[in-house]
Amino acid sequence: MLRLGRREFDAHEPVIMAIVNRTPDSFYDQGATFLDEPALARVEQAVAEGAAIIDVGGVKAGPGEEVSAAEEARRTVGFVAEVRRRFPEVIISVDTWRASVGEAVCEAGADLLNDAWGGVDPGLAEVAAQYKVGLVCTHAGGAEPRTRPHRVTYDDVMADILRVTVGLAERAVALGVPRESVLIDPGHDFGKNTRHSLEATRRLGEMVETGWPVLVSLSNKDFVGETLDKPVKERVVGTLATTAVSAWLGAQVYRVHEVGETRQVLDMVASIAGHRPPAVARRGLA
Repeated sequence: MLRLGRREFDAHEPVIMAIVNRTPDSFYDQGATFLDEPALARVEQAVAEGAAIIDVGGVKAGPGEEVSAAEEARRTVGFVAEVRRRFPEVIISVDTWRASVGEAVCEAGADLLNDAWGGVDPGLAEVAAQYKVGLVCTHAGGAEPRTRPHRVTYDDVMADILRVTVGLAERAVALGVPRESVLIDPGHDFGKNTRHSLEATRRLGEMVETGWPVLVSLSNKDFVGETLDKPVKERVVGTLATTAVSAWLGAQVYRVHEVGETRQVLDMVASIAGHRPPAVARRGLA
């Protein structure tokens, strides 16, 4: 059982996490939800299309203009509070690696801290424990936040992913984070080249076998673009294909830009797997 905020999900229930970037320079939407009203409209649309989690980010993942902790908090804390007010049932996640920002957004009503940089600030897990919120434990290959990988190598990339993410998850639980609210993430593109991310996808079942719920953040990423030789705006099909494979292998939470399309993919895979009945079943019965 996965428990986040006021919601519980069984092991075969796929969960969509919609991306809402509070940044002026995000790689995909180029600041479309930097201002409050477009961002709140995005939340409303994502919830209507089937997102259970809203993931709020105040700093672009890649290199760019420096963003202080104070500026990151300015971009996220008030927005989290407003989303909490308008959408009391939605699960609010905040994508941050900083403990100080994590504490501020938890005070504002966040339910989940999405640590995409692999525990670079060990205090973030302590904040999650203090507030009894969820935590995403990600493999980033030891990379510093907002850096790109350069000639990174692994003897066995999945072995390293398992060692890091399971270790972070076990530490979080030992600190007091509720076990049912901890997820692990292979960290596609983070501290990895395209072949590493493809292998991590291919071997995703090994993460599922650990018993920790697996979150994947695949949406329009560079490994999809390089695999198909497509620019950012032409990666949706490749993303959805990767989503289907990940769902078949047992991933549970999907951090995405295209909520409606992802919902259809996940529902279809769940029905093929026998975990979800067809929405309509008239063929051959009338």
